[in-house]
Amino acid sequence: MDRKRILLADDHQIVRAGLKQLIDAEPDLCVAGEAATSAEALALLREGRWDLVLLDISLPDRTGVDTLRLIRNHLGDIPVLIVSAFPEEQYAINLLRAGANGYLKKDSDVDEILRAIRVVLQGRRYLSATAADLVASRLDQPGAGPAHQDLSEREFQVLCKLASGMSVTQIADELFISVKTVSTYRSRLLDKLKLGSNAELTYYAVKNGLIQ
Repeated sequence: MDRKRILLADDHQIVRAGLKQLIDAEPDLCVAGEAATSAEALALLREGRWDLVLLDISLPDRTGVDTLRLIRNHLGDIPVLIVSAFPEEQYAINLLRAGANGYLKKDSDVDEILRAIRVVLQGRRYLSATAADLVASRLDQPGAGPAHQDLSEREFQVLCKLASGMSVTQIADELFISVKTVSTYRSRLLDKLKLGSNAELTYYAVKNGLIQ
């Protein structure tokens, strides 16, 4: 049996070691590569054949949101399962909208982790019970969840960067868009979230667990 090749991208070596031990014990799965940064993950993805990426949402050089966007723009439809310490209500809907194939909490039990991996490898999306409830509630009651769940992928991306203290110019350089475009996104964010300043954006992001 050909084992499915999985790339682990997480900056915590102990997390990678635990996941690798779990995955390598399965006869149909193997961890064929590990990365501690977004740059390392993208380099490995360009070099080899992969069946799945387990991607941490918080890498030291680039967020999981940005890394996911780069994978989707430059590396095609390789399945990406987000693994995060953040609760589903903070990130799951935005990341699924951005192209993730699933969202999994790091403290999930062994059976759920393996089930999520196999569901995504079968070409389906994986939603935990909590994430499924969130999606259902968004369909039943639009606007019922946190306001950031209604943001576009790019708006959410800019929100996280502004809240982390980056300037409009720095964001423009990193995302390869104009300063004017970033300023437009900032204005939309303030309007949609009913906020008045970057300081309030930061407070909102901290309160909702979008940044640490």
